[in-house]
Amino acid sequence: MEMGGAPPVVAKKTTHTPKAIIHQKFGDKACYKVEEVQGDTQNRCPGLAIPQKGPCLFRCSLQLPDFSVVSEDFKRKKDAEQSAAEKALRKLGVDPAASNSIVREPWDELISRLSYLFADEFLSSLHPLSGHFRAALQRDGDLYGLIPVSVFAVCDTKLGNICKSINPGVESNPLLVIPLVLKAAASGSFATSEGRLWMRRQNPYPPEIIQSSISSQLSSPESNWIEAVHIPYSLEKNVESLTLNVSSTGYYLDAIARKLSLADTSKILVSRTVGKASSEMRLYFSAPEWYLVDLLSDLNVEEVTSEEGSFNARASYFSGHAIYGNAILASIGYTWRSMDLFHEDVSLQSYYRLLISKIPSGVYKLSREAILTAELPMAFTTRTNWKGSFPRDLLCSFCRQHRLSEPVFSMLSTPLKQSSEVSGSCKRLKVAESSAEETEYRNGAGVAPHGNESVGSGDTFMCEIKIFSKLQDLIIEYSPKDSYRKHGDALQNSSLRVLLCLNTYFKELDMPLEKLASAADIHIYPDKFAKTFTSCPSIHNLHQRNETQRERLLDSNSINQPYIMPGHGLYSFKIEGPDSGSSPSNGSLACINYVAFLVAEGEHMKERVESNDEFEFEIGVGAVIPHLEAVVTQMSVGQSACFNVDLPPQELILAAAGDPVKTISLLSSKVCFLEYSIALLRVTEPLEDRMEQALFSPPLSKQRVGFALQHIKDSSAATLV
Repeated sequence: MEMGGAPPVVAKKTTHTPKAIIHQKFGDKACYKVEEVQGDTQNRCPGLAIPQKGPCLFRCSLQLPDFSVVSEDFKRKKDAEQSAAEKALRKLGVDPAASNSIVREPWDELISRLSYLFADEFLSSLHPLSGHFRAALQRDGDLYGLIPVSVFAVCDTKLGNICKSINPGVESNPLLVIPLVLKAAASGSFATSEGRLWMRRQNPYPPEIIQSSISSQLSSPESNWIEAVHIPYSLEKNVESLTLNVSSTGYYLDAIARKLSLADTSKILVSRTVGKASSEMRLYFSAPEWYLVDLLSDLNVEEVTSEEGSFNARASYFSGHAIYGNAILASIGYTWRSMDLFHEDVSLQSYYRLLISKIPSGVYKLSREAILTAELPMAFTTRTNWKGSFPRDLLCSFCRQHRLSEPVFSMLSTPLKQSSEVSGSCKRLKVAESSAEETEYRNGAGVAPHGNESVGSGDTFMCEIKIFSKLQDLIIEYSPKDSYRKHGDALQNSSLRVLLCLNTYFKELDMPLEKLASAADIHIYPDKFAKTFTSCPSIHNLHQRNETQRERLLDSNSINQPYIMPGHGLYSFKIEGPDSGSSPSNGSLACINYVAFLVAEGEHMKERVESNDEFEFEIGVGAVIPHLEAVVTQMSVGQSACFNVDLPPQELILAAAGDPVKTISLLSSKVCFLEYSIALLRVTEPLEDRMEQALFSPPLSKQRVGFALQHIKDSSAATLV
């Protein structure tokens, strides 16, 4: 992945509160104690002995090594703490205002931050990086106290932000942090080694500090067996499961280094978190030799060159930056919550679920817990009929998965009587009335407010959507043509249109972008779009047949005929049970019980891969695979059916299967298909007014009332019977 050079470093002005300045000078030696005090009582009832309580106030005492101070009384605890800190600074002869006027170079900040991380008090603190320090101090021999440079910016957000201010390229390629940290270490009192990527403290820690910090860790088992996933750089090799053995007194990066066949743990590079921001799932991989040569030959590295031979496309797709060589995906590390090592198993199923979560339909399938059965619906009808995550949430999740900016939603309103003349009468909808909504919009998750016009009750709405990259390059722009009577319907329908366009791209990656944009009526910026999703063609294999859904639906005359419609993916179709003569229709909600099996053709080998006791979906919007809907629309309540379908893409099967290893073995050695066993539990018919709204505007009921009222007016009737 290409990276631009760093712009000139500009000194920035840092503003520190009195409490922050005290922390810089004294660290954990500064002790704040806040007590609650009662305000002066007042007697607001003359002549009566009923005193009224005053307001509840807070007073803070600050204890420093040489003296203590007490603040005034304040309504907020934070104000009392800042007041005590300010008093202490003035007693020390330090002017807080003068301290805030100091302009510090980012390099000075970086060196200062490293000094703090190697300080005595940091070793016993509850911090993700302090766990690495404690583990390194339990290693033996030459490895004692050595910390891989790659973990510093990964575990310490402040250090990472400082590096971004020096070189903005760190945002898209975290590996650029390493030369910055090494250069800062060369300027400070930290020990490094030529040709190796580790750091340690120049002067040893006092023995009592080491003993107290290590003994404060909770007791843990002698060894932990942790499941992880091995991702080879060659696409010809399969992703496999592996087990890490980490002893209670060992360093988990040493265990990962052994699995990567590395003798030197310092060569391990660590990615940012993969998946949810709250997870500890990361990719671990080795630094290639050409990278080490470029890096260690000149610490003024502003750009990391690439070597395509060992490029790991799958690992790079998850991390968002270039990864070379084999990689290990593991959920392990130290956290803010405990001094003990945190770890969770990462199975092959987790890997494939993570993979399909980067596809719009995959996010929806996961939200419904029906990976093989559910499909992203083609239409958003009503909120009550929609099941799973809503389109807007799905679109936001998709953008986060691909490290894009949050989508920008802009609402437009149009008077109802002029809804057909959209072009000249649109109004921007003001939606940010509360501070919470304003905050939500600033974070990119809300609807963009435009203008100050109020919205009338007779307005219709349209929602425009823009999707930007992290560098604020416009990638996708959608301007709808249809308007809706409800604000939420406009928002969800526009989001769904963009999702369906993106989903089409992932299913047919060889489709020209011009054709994709024209078919979806969405404006796509080809260069930016292609650059954003450049890795997708080599990772996903979701290409489906070109038959339309209607072509794949069964004719109603084909019931109970085995092996029908060859080539259309549905065969061995049988319905059992009494037929009431009433089948689900478009707009109704069908609730089914189903089990899906992976079956080896010609043999009695069958494995259960997905099931659901009560699965509800709307008929007619493509919310499930077309084969299942074709069968359900020919059933009545109480009936059961069994049918076979061709296999979907393999990554969907492995994401659904409870035992992916066994499933892979079955898929690779046999000709397989899916067998569905379903029962129709109930059907909820749509309300009459909703059926009318779907076909008539205004609904027939309102048209009838309007016709009657007009007839009464025209006839000048005085009475009604």
